[in-house]
Amino acid sequence: MKIAVFGKKIDRTFEAGLNRFFEKVCNQKIEIFIYEPFYNFLKTTNLKICSSDIFQNYNQINSNFDFFISLGGDGSFLEAVRFVRNSNIPVVGINTGRLGFLANIAQEDISHSLDCLFSGNYSIEERSLIAFHSDNSPFSDFPYALNDITVQKIDNSLITIETEVQGNYLNTYWADGLIVSTPTGTTAYSMSVGGPIVAPDCRTIIISPIASHNLTVRPIVITDNLEIKLNIHSRAGRFLASIDSYSRELQSGNQITIRLADFKINIVRLPDQTFYNTMRKKLMWGADIRN
Repeated sequence: MKIAVFGKKIDRTFEAGLNRFFEKVCNQKIEIFIYEPFYNFLKTTNLKICSSDIFQNYNQINSNFDFFISLGGDGSFLEAVRFVRNSNIPVVGINTGRLGFLANIAQEDISHSLDCLFSGNYSIEERSLIAFHSDNSPFSDFPYALNDITVQKIDNSLITIETEVQGNYLNTYWADGLIVSTPTGTTAYSMSVGGPIVAPDCRTIIISPIASHNLTVRPIVITDNLEIKLNIHSRAGRFLASIDSYSRELQSGNQITIRLADFKINIVRLPDQTFYNTMRKKLMWGADIRN
């Protein structure tokens, strides 16, 4: 077996979890490749790390890897996707933070989860991505989002977002911004602005305004085979475009096209980690919190 391990700086309170992780993987006959900046961080701790190789960029990651393991929160998981790309390597998310929908293996569950992983007791979920297209795109290296593509104002002025769906005029949004989300991303930024939570196997794209100045405007769900075009205008002459956790400034008047990506990301799901179990636990559904 061959695995890649990705992470960044991790809080010292998670050192016990990291110890369990490396103790478990080092007792297996596994080839381990660690992201170089993360490896350098680990060397500053008291952790015992077994012999491993390092990787620096996505060119060193290929389909020969059995798993790509992300140690961190959902932000780290989204960065891990940029290394995996279209290689079909299953991604595993171990949560070193608090709320995590993608990185949903808790510190206390590491040993059991790795046992399931190494014994083949898991399933694979395919997650769709959306692609960002524009002239002189600043995201040309990897213009894909697992969660969402967002356009936002850059100062105190509104932005105007003329929106078409498959060539049909939908709406002109006068708002602080607009979120175009995959089903995976509906538990992220989209949820915080009142967008619906959508099961990840639904073939949809969700368009949610950020602080719309028209009270009748609401999020809308469309099928994922439709192309979305956004024409953005701003008094500031520029606006902010984001793909997951990466943001860049663009000039006002830019047209952005968003469509479904031509590949998917494989996410590992353990037996008790269904989408519905995760929602119930993370959002405390069904729990009486009155006392």
